Amino acid sequence: MLEYYPEIRSIHIAAVVVSGSLFAVRGLGLIIGKRWPLSPPLRYLSYTIDTILLTAALLLMTIVRQYPLVHGWLTVKVGLLVLYIALGIMAFRPGPGAGVRFGLWTAALLVYAFIISVAMSHHPLGYFAA
Repeated sequence: MLEYYPEIRSIHIAAVVVSGSLFAVRGLGLIIGKRWPLSPPLRYLSYTIDTILLTAALLLMTIVRQYPLVHGWLTVKVGLLVLYIALGIMAFRPGPGAGVRFGLWTAALLVYAFIISVAMSHHPLGYFAA
């Protein structure tokens, strides 16, 4: 399986970029009052991309033998992922006003950026590790 590491890593990185970009665009659409971001095709596309992302992540974790609750940076990354998902769900739910939705969406994007920094540095403090 190690021989497939570069390809799986590339798929994972591409899925991270596409997933985050789709989240950002859909959230921006909701903030400006559009309904298309909640359309079933976009929701299912998002689920599909996130499934690919998670599958690649699990494969990479197995290949490099680094696991949450064993390796600090990966534990932080998974915890932040849960926070990112929760913020995203709250941002896309009906009810919150534009200001609240914007705050949740912005917070989710900041968490997304920090997840990437933790992943790139393999350090729990991500950008703040120096």
